[in-house]
Amino acid sequence: MTDTNLISIDAMGGDRGPAAVLDGIALAHAANPALRFLVHGRQAEVAPLIAARGLSDICSLRHAEAVVTMNDKPSQVMRHGSDTSMWSAVDAVRNREAAVAVSCGNTGALMAVSMLRLRKLPGVDRPAIASLWPSFNPGGWNVMLDMGADVRADAHDLLTYGIMGAAYAHYALGLETPRVGLLNVGTEEHKGTAELRLAHELMTGAQARGGFAFVGFVEGNDLPAERVDVIVTDGFTGNVALKTGEGTAKMASRLMKEALTSTWLAKLGALLAMSALKRLKEKIDPRRANGGVFLGLNGTVVKSHGGADATGIAAAIDLAARLARSGFLERMAARVASAAPAGQDAPSEEASNESAK
Repeated sequence: MTDTNLISIDAMGGDRGPAAVLDGIALAHAANPALRFLVHGRQAEVAPLIAARGLSDICSLRHAEAVVTMNDKPSQVMRHGSDTSMWSAVDAVRNREAAVAVSCGNTGALMAVSMLRLRKLPGVDRPAIASLWPSFNPGGWNVMLDMGADVRADAHDLLTYGIMGAAYAHYALGLETPRVGLLNVGTEEHKGTAELRLAHELMTGAQARGGFAFVGFVEGNDLPAERVDVIVTDGFTGNVALKTGEGTAKMASRLMKEALTSTWLAKLGALLAMSALKRLKEKIDPRRANGGVFLGLNGTVVKSHGGADATGIAAAIDLAARLARSGFLERMAARVASAAPAGQDAPSEEASNESAK
């Protein structure tokens, strides 16, 4: 049996380098002392960082000389990336050494390597990236997918995304029967493309065996709303929405800071409202939702944002650990097999098109 407390970590892929990754490991372990880590990267760079942070007892280092950069093409990494830290981290999941892999690296390359090494689940044509989205729901989150694994998705792919997203919401958020919505330009059934209307029909008929309640079409203003738990869309739209949301949150934070420091009276008001402002800052902090899960593979991979700091990386590790302990992968595979159309098992370079970094 795979140790569900052992997390495989690509130390080299992020914009901030391995130091930020090791800082994230330290934070995650402080919050969950049962966790242990198989760390992949250049020994000369990573070993001193592990020792300096006192993590030698919980981290095993596996040397990987090469690094996947943000500019590397996924197809190139698939052909020549077997000596990279990313490949090594995914292989640890393939070999059942670790329950889940976490990487801050190139999204397209990570998806391509994951598909090649782990292969797709039966019933899945295109895997998807699912992310948590801050919302007004009681648990504080909605799930959205695809966030950029593949820029295309036909009606049957969208149905599969709905089934996988519902399973993810069930085990990650504890929702008994997640409400699934299909992102569109309007809520009326006649709106949208022919592909979306067909997906609407398929999801209506599959909700009982897929373990979800289909609420129909939803719009962009429903992303943080209480109407839905899982928002389904193609990877192009999902990635644009993700980056728009991140940018809006940063803009709101910056404008608020400028407004609250503009005059002495504003500074006094900010001081009096400090505790409330701190709670608001934490609520809209994108780092809290860091960690996109690759759904549809024979193994669990969590993609951290490339620019994540220690707090963001720790959030991705915490998500990975919760999924590993829940037995989520096996249960999701069973749902997809029973409710989704038959897919193909062979990995495909074509499916590694991505718009996320």
